[in-house]
Amino acid sequence: MRWKADRPEKSRNTILALAATLLAGCLWSAPAFCQAQPKAAPSPQAGAAAAKTPPGEQGGVYSDPLAPFNEAMFTFNLKLDDWVIRPIAKGYSFIAPEPVRKSVGRFFDNVSVIPRFANNAFQLRFPEAGSEVARFGINSTLGLAGFFDPADAWFGLKEHPDDFGLTLRHYGAPTGPYVMWPFFGPSTIGDTVGMIVDGAMNPMSYLLTWYISLSAEAGWRVGDAVNYRSLHMEQFEEADRYAVDLYGAVQDAYLETRVHKTKELEK
Repeated sequence: MRWKADRPEKSRNTILALAATLLAGCLWSAPAFCQAQPKAAPSPQAGAAAAKTPPGEQGGVYSDPLAPFNEAMFTFNLKLDDWVIRPIAKGYSFIAPEPVRKSVGRFFDNVSVIPRFANNAFQLRFPEAGSEVARFGINSTLGLAGFFDPADAWFGLKEHPDDFGLTLRHYGAPTGPYVMWPFFGPSTIGDTVGMIVDGAMNPMSYLLTWYISLSAEAGWRVGDAVNYRSLHMEQFEEADRYAVDLYGAVQDAYLETRVHKTKELEK
C-alpha cells in the first residue's frame, strides 16, 4: 500500500523534472541564435588550412542533406526566440545591470571547467588542461565562486575553451551533416555526439537522484542561457536585418566557427 501512496508524488517529481528540462532546452538555444553573424571574409591562411578542414566544410560551401528538417526546426527555433527567450532575457536585463550579468556569466563559465579540462587533456594539450585547473581553483576562491576572474587579471591565465566535438575533429573524425536541433540550435552529427559526451561529464548525474540532477541541470542551463541572451540582445537582430538568407547565415556562422576553433587547436 505504501508503494501506491508514494506513486503520485513520484509522478509529480517526474513531470516537474521533464518540464524543467524542456524549458532548459528552449532557453539553451539562445547562444546558438546569437552566433548568426554575416559571413566573414576568408583569411589569407584559408587555402593552407583547407587540407585540415573536414569533408563537406571546404570553400564556404556546405552540404545540407537534412535541409527540409533543418529549415523546419530553424523556423521553430526562431519562434521560440521571439516568444520565450528574448522576452525573458529582456526582462532580466532590465532588472540586472550589465556588470552583474557579466559576473553571472563568469560564474557559469567557471563551473563548466570539467569538459574544458578533460578535452584539453584528451588532445594532449596538458599545459592548457593544467591552466584550466589552476583557473578554477583561483577563481573559485579569490574570484568569489567565479563571479570575478583574477586568474586572468592577476596571473595571466587565459581560458582554453574546448569540447568533445572539437576533440573528434582534432583527431580527424568525420563531422557528419549539418543539423538544426529544436531547442538546442545548430550542430553537426559529430558535434551532437560531443555535446552528449560533455553532458555525461557532469558529476551531478552520478551523485544525485536522476530527477534531482535533471532539475538542477535544467536550472543551471536556464540561468546560463537567459544571462547569455541578455548580453546579446541586438546581435541576432542585426544579423536578421542584414542577412539575405538568415538560415544560411546561421549555418555558415556555426560551421565556420567550428572550423576556426579546430584550426586554433593546431597552433
